[in-house]
Amino acid sequence: MGKHVIVGAGQVGGGLAETLAERGHEVILVTRSGSGPERPGISPVAADAGDASAMRRLAEGADALYNCANPRYHRWPVDWPPIAASLLAAAESSGAVLVTLGNLYGYGPVDGPMTEDLPLAATGTKGRVRARMWEEMRAAHEAGRVRVTEVRGSDYYGPRSSDQSYVGPRLLEPLFAGKPALVLSDPGIPHSWTYLPDVVRALAAAAEEERAWGRPWHVPTAPPVTIRQFAEMVCEAGGLPAPRLRRLPSWMLKAAGLASPFLRALGETRYQFDRPYVLDSSASQAVLGFGPTPVEDGVKETVVRWRGR
Repeated sequence: MGKHVIVGAGQVGGGLAETLAERGHEVILVTRSGSGPERPGISPVAADAGDASAMRRLAEGADALYNCANPRYHRWPVDWPPIAASLLAAAESSGAVLVTLGNLYGYGPVDGPMTEDLPLAATGTKGRVRARMWEEMRAAHEAGRVRVTEVRGSDYYGPRSSDQSYVGPRLLEPLFAGKPALVLSDPGIPHSWTYLPDVVRALAAAAEEERAWGRPWHVPTAPPVTIRQFAEMVCEAGGLPAPRLRRLPSWMLKAAGLASPFLRALGETRYQFDRPYVLDSSASQAVLGFGPTPVEDGVKETVVRWRGR
C-alpha cells in the first residue's frame, strides 16, 4: 500500500480520504485547521497548502498528491496561485503524481457538449485562473519535471454536497419542507450533474493509471437532466409532494451580490445555466475504468443520506 497526501477535507477530499484508507493506504489529510474524518489510516495535519516548504515535507515519500483545496469563491485570483505553485513544487520534489480536482470553467461558454480537447478559452477571471493552473502543470509535465493530471467535473450532487451545490442543500431543504425552491434559471434547461462518489473514484483512478497522466479527464458523468427533472426524482425517491420551483430573477441575484461576495462572483458563471450545459465523459470512461452512476440511483442515495443526517 502507498502513501497518499490530500489537500482539502471538503465534499470531495473527505470522501477521497475515506476511500483510500479503506483500500489500506496511508492517508495524510491537510487542512488549515487539521480537521477531517476520524478513522484508522487517516492522519489529519494542520498546514497552509500555500506554504511550499511545508508541503514538500508532507509529500516526502508520497505516491500521489491530490489537490482538492477549495479557496473561497471570490478569492480565487488571490488564493489559488500560491496553492497551485506550492503543490506543483511538492510533487516535483517528492516524485508523487499530482492529481488536481478541476472544473469546466476554463472552457468558457461553449455550444455543444464539452470534451477534454476543447481549448481553454475562458474570458472570466475564475476560468482564466483555472486555465492557467492547468497550463503550468502541463508545461512542467512535458518538461519531464513532474507527473500530473487533472480531473474535471460539472456541478456536484450527492452525499456530502455542500451548500454551494445548486442541487444540494439549497434545493433539498425546501423540497423536504414542502416549500418552493429557488433556481437560478429556466428549470427546463438540460444540465450535466456529476455525482460526488464518482468524483472520488475518478481521482483515485487517475492517480494509479499511467495513461491518465499528462492530460485532463472528465469525471464519468451521466447524461444531462433538467433541474425540474432532478427535483422530480428527489420528490419521487423521498415520497414528497411534487416540487415547486421558482426562478430567481437576475435583478435579485445582482442585488444580493451587493452584500455577498459569493453571490456576486456567481455572475461570471451564470452562462452555465442559461443554455444547455453538457459534459461528455466518453473518453475518460475507457481510461479510468468505470462508467457514471445513473442520476436516478445517485438521487436515491442522496435522499437516503439526507434523511439520515
